[in-house]
Amino acid sequence: MLDRKFVVENIDLIAKNCVDRGVKVDVSKLPELEAARKAKLQEAEQLNAKANKLSKTIGKASAEERPAIIEEGKQIRAQKDEASAEQDRLEAEIDDIMRQIPNLTHPAAPIGVDDKDNLELSRGVTEPRQFDFPVLDHVEIGENLDLIDFEAGAHVAGNGFYFLKNEAVLLELALQQYVVQLLMKEGFTPTITPDLARTEILYGIGFNPRGPETQIYSIENTDLNLVATAEITLGGMKSGKVFEAENLPEHYCGVSHCYRTEAGAAGRASRGLYRVHQFTKVEMFAFTLPEDSEATLEKFRDLECRIFDGLEVPYRVVDTSTGDLGGPAYRKYDLEAWMPGRGEAGEYGEVTSTSNCTDYQARRLNIRYKNKGEKGTHFVHTLNGTAIALSRGIIAVLENHQQADGSITIPEVLRPYMGMDVIPARG
Repeated sequence: MLDRKFVVENIDLIAKNCVDRGVKVDVSKLPELEAARKAKLQEAEQLNAKANKLSKTIGKASAEERPAIIEEGKQIRAQKDEASAEQDRLEAEIDDIMRQIPNLTHPAAPIGVDDKDNLELSRGVTEPRQFDFPVLDHVEIGENLDLIDFEAGAHVAGNGFYFLKNEAVLLELALQQYVVQLLMKEGFTPTITPDLARTEILYGIGFNPRGPETQIYSIENTDLNLVATAEITLGGMKSGKVFEAENLPEHYCGVSHCYRTEAGAAGRASRGLYRVHQFTKVEMFAFTLPEDSEATLEKFRDLECRIFDGLEVPYRVVDTSTGDLGGPAYRKYDLEAWMPGRGEAGEYGEVTSTSNCTDYQARRLNIRYKNKGEKGTHFVHTLNGTAIALSRGIIAVLENHQQADGSITIPEVLRPYMGMDVIPARG
């Protein structure tokens, strides 16, 4: 969340930012609520001091005076408790509003309603192919080559689940190895994270796990939730910690399963592996000093580009509009891969995103750093980025590298991990 003092002193700026980001929250009453909270806090402190002072007079009072003093003390403490309770109520109301306020927005981010207003910044080194044969989408390719079984997935777990088979298993593992090895060479600490996280961690990262429109699967009668991304677990890993400034930045890559309800998702563009309830992802996460976070965002974007350039997949990078940013992000880049089987004649589809969340998550998770020789602490900046969502990576590889005879050419960077150059045609 944002700094409360900053919000109260910049209500017009905060209100405009909420409008730009499509968030409906009444911030106008925050100054009044905060003033009332401070007044009740001061009242409670004054009454407590008065009660303490009065209690010190009991020992000096006569036997006749003591009952009245004791009764007066009880009344003062009751008033103090009433003021404290009201202060707590106001604090909870303020906190509820504060948690709904999104992060500030980078001045260069395009203002818009949704992803249709995203601004294209660049394209990858590989151009979309001009096919001289009928293009298949990944669902048809998966059926022809016996790589993906959606029917069995639905039979076992319901629609939106699937089995990978045969070379598709090798392809997923190869994509994972390719990306993790690349990131390790860039100084990332590799991790495999838990698939579950406590509700307080999800709230800290910026997810609403128990709300009516949540995309999160929650475990009944517990405070645990299936994670939608390793961003949750990687950020939560350092909650409540204090870094030494000289040890920052710290970069992690996390391999995790991801679970999403995908409520409301439908349509041909979302069919197959594109929008599913469970998939595996390699996530990048960084804890940085505030002055380093913008450069780290550019680094994450460049790494995503390197990954898909290596896969010889065409893509474009977009600067995400305010209405599509999500609450924690100050600025976000999406990488959209060209998927020739998507839609009627091929479309771009999001495969990665990377966000600078500044100190928004760190405040909620209480993650700080300390400069050498200073007494105080400061909030770190956090950043996250999808290195690869393996299900969408599989789509991009299968569709872009399909051949006229039905085979799939394996990108060169994956061949050492797959042990083959081609997924052969069946039949």
